[in-house]
Amino acid sequence: MSEPIIVLAGLTKAYGQLEAVRDLSLRINRGEIFGFLGANGAGKTTTMRMLCGLVRPTNGSATIDGADVWQERYTIRAKFGYMAQKFSL
Repeated sequence: MSEPIIVLAGLTKAYGQLEAVRDLSLRINRGEIFGFLGANGAGKTTTMRMLCGLVRPTNGSATIDGADVWQERYTIRAKFGYMAQKFSL
């Protein structure tokens, strides 16, 4: 079995009472191709923003190549690319 490159454990993001992402856990191994599909409002964009270190998770943890996505977000940004369909600040 391959070594995981992305690990999410109980990842949650809430905006007030709205949980955009609730208790998401997954492992993506090095070398795997992974598709992230779902309906509008399913939390895909919020999850990607957390992985990029743009949004702080409310609960849970996420790592890329062993680095915490929030604590080490500047290191991760040097290794990780993300192009949204529509980018806004």
